[in-house]
Amino acid sequence: MGSHSTVQYNLDEKYEFTTEARKRVLMWLFIGVAMFGLGLAMLIFGGAGHEVAHGSTAGQHGGGHAPTWTARLYAVLWHNALFFTGISLIGTFFVAIQYVAWAGWSVTIKRIPEAFSSFLPFTFVAMLIIFLLGGHDIFHWTHADVVAHDEILQGKSGYLNTPFFLFRMVLFFGLWYFLWSLLRRNSAKEDLEGGLVYYNKSITTSAVFLLVFGVSTSVVAWDWTMSINPHWYSTLFGWYHFASWWVSGLATITLTVLLLKEKGHLPFVTQNHLHDLGKFMFAFSVFWTYLWVSQFLLIYYANIPEEIIYFKERMHLYDGHYRGLFFFNIIINFLFPFLFLMTRDAKRQTILLKIAAIGLLVGHWLDFYLMIMPGVTKGTSGFGFLEFGTLTVFASGFIYVISSQISKLGLLAKNHPMLQESLHHDI
Repeated sequence: MGSHSTVQYNLDEKYEFTTEARKRVLMWLFIGVAMFGLGLAMLIFGGAGHEVAHGSTAGQHGGGHAPTWTARLYAVLWHNALFFTGISLIGTFFVAIQYVAWAGWSVTIKRIPEAFSSFLPFTFVAMLIIFLLGGHDIFHWTHADVVAHDEILQGKSGYLNTPFFLFRMVLFFGLWYFLWSLLRRNSAKEDLEGGLVYYNKSITTSAVFLLVFGVSTSVVAWDWTMSINPHWYSTLFGWYHFASWWVSGLATITLTVLLLKEKGHLPFVTQNHLHDLGKFMFAFSVFWTYLWVSQFLLIYYANIPEEIIYFKERMHLYDGHYRGLFFFNIIINFLFPFLFLMTRDAKRQTILLKIAAIGLLVGHWLDFYLMIMPGVTKGTSGFGFLEFGTLTVFASGFIYVISSQISKLGLLAKNHPMLQESLHHDI
């Protein structure tokens, strides 16, 4: 049963990010750096066996030259920085939704997603440096000579130009982090003082955040991902981009909750809360699929050259380099969670939820890989030390930062006005 009394729990329970845990995360960080360095050296000097690729066939599209090794380097870095920016941001999005919906069930897990956006400054610095150093490799519209001979890019140059691009990046990261800081501060003060003052402030801040989020996530989808193929556009792409971030964030929240419970924390999180997290992952995997199918069918059926090229690159060009991954994307991000999480029991079993969360994280990391790599590296991308080393570095950094942030406040928002509803949550 889901009914519990608050006297069973330590309302002041805190997570301790121990020295041993810090060392373990840092060890993985150093392993990631070593893998990245080895992969970079093999990429520069053409090490055999490093990549699963079919060689460059960049000339199949647009008559271009084969991308240099720097294109793959910066694309890999951009891919991971973008992916972890989304997960970090979705933590605050999840919390904000709970506030504006007056939701009570999620209070016992609130402190987990609440910590995610503490990683935003790190991904901001990473994306800024990557763009300043490698923007020419990732984005064609940053080349003045290319724009000068391209009528379409000339028409978009009022929007797609480096100063305005950087302004939007700084503005959105600044707004996200500022609003997250307000929510986090209100949450900390609520623990100390109680009452409804900080809860009401959080609702107002959340409403503002959701407005900013709604505009900014569509714009950054156009900026950071769709403009890699500056001739291509899709009116659904902002939603699609968001959906992939959203499912990735839900999977990360679920996995973090499960791992903390395995360590003996969060005793107030029951099967009923896990069930709801499982329903979120299930439902929004279907939502992602709906957007994927809607975008694919309309573009593929119309067969307009400037639109269909996006799917031709992923299904047919470069000797079919991305074809297997293209169809695997549907399997792991739709068929797997749809069939795996369909039953009630699957959403209430720790091991099954963990498998589902890990599968979705892998799947949507690959989804972003498919969004980015064909437009930057053409047929020269692959999976090797560079890719997995970069992923390990970002994942380790994310774990270290959010673990430190989670340890700063109690694991339970003990003075939240809907705490009792969450403790007695029963479905």
